[in-house]
Amino acid sequence: MKFKNFLLSGTLLLSSLLLFSNCTQSSTTKKTDSKKTAIATDSAAEAAEDTLSVKKSSYPPLDKKEYDALLKFNAHGDTTGRWPVKNTPYPLNGAILPFKRVVAFYGNLYSKKMGILGELPPKEMLAKLKGEVKHWEKADPKTPVQPALHYIAVVAQGDGGKDGKYRYRMPFKQIDSVLVLAKKAHAIVFLDVQVALSNIQAELPLLEKYLAMPQVHFGMDPEFSMKDGTKPGRKIGTYDAADVNYVSGYLANLVKKYNLPPKILVVHRFTKKMLTNYKNIKLRREVQLVMDMDGWGEPDLKTGTYRYFINQEPVQFTGFKLFYKNDIKKAPHHMLTPEEVLSRYKPYPIYIQYQ
Repeated sequence: MKFKNFLLSGTLLLSSLLLFSNCTQSSTTKKTDSKKTAIATDSAAEAAEDTLSVKKSSYPPLDKKEYDALLKFNAHGDTTGRWPVKNTPYPLNGAILPFKRVVAFYGNLYSKKMGILGELPPKEMLAKLKGEVKHWEKADPKTPVQPALHYIAVVAQGDGGKDGKYRYRMPFKQIDSVLVLAKKAHAIVFLDVQVALSNIQAELPLLEKYLAMPQVHFGMDPEFSMKDGTKPGRKIGTYDAADVNYVSGYLANLVKKYNLPPKILVVHRFTKKMLTNYKNIKLRREVQLVMDMDGWGEPDLKTGTYRYFINQEPVQFTGFKLFYKNDIKKAPHHMLTPEEVLSRYKPYPIYIQYQ
């Protein structure tokens, strides 16, 4: 994700070889927009069967033969030997990946500047998400699509706040609103964290009541993990494999404690230093790990970033981010279509995020 321009007035100028992700796409205030998005209650939609959020005593058994076949399919003819990733554990029953492709809308309900999730009125946003889901299903009929809402639950900001950590935790009532919207779309939910001068060990446990729900998953953003005390926005932050292992271990314990299907853990990345020691990342049956290419720019630039930081440093599954606005800033002023993404990349991204 790009340096969030709303964070600080002094934006770091990076080489054109690097992608900037764009979590905000323009400036916001300390607590993002103060105006809260009004969410109408649709009793008919809420009454509809919601199988995603129901805790079950058991989940559909894993078909290992199909799982292996889909991993090979998603390798997209890769001949390097990196894909599918070798010696990975089979997931627990009820795993989403690679049986479905996740297509997510990203953002925050307080702000129209941080992504499509908060930019449009709820009904319009959900209708647009439905349209993207259909497009991906048409582009790849072999892979069903699971819609998702990817919500920024902890936002890096320019004001240090009372504790000097430069992050703002969203109120639980806003997370509740996202869950209501997701239920209407039969979507899963990702809670995303930008720790700034805090750390993932302090922020993740505060969301446990939501992560104990079967339909709620997690995202961690190295760009705003400022381990050296630099204020967020002045340079790109970093996570180490140890941080990823802490999160996956925490999620794995929740899966076992609450008898849940595997959690999906999304780790954003668009530079090498955003994730160090990737070979030390531990894979677990309870967690499906996605390395998400989170940079914006023209198609060729995005392709290079995916190749160098996602394809060549394999972990488990891959993701790809598309920006409605920033991807079209430079010539050829074109955001990649699902068909183009599927034709360009090895392996196929199994998680797609729109901002």
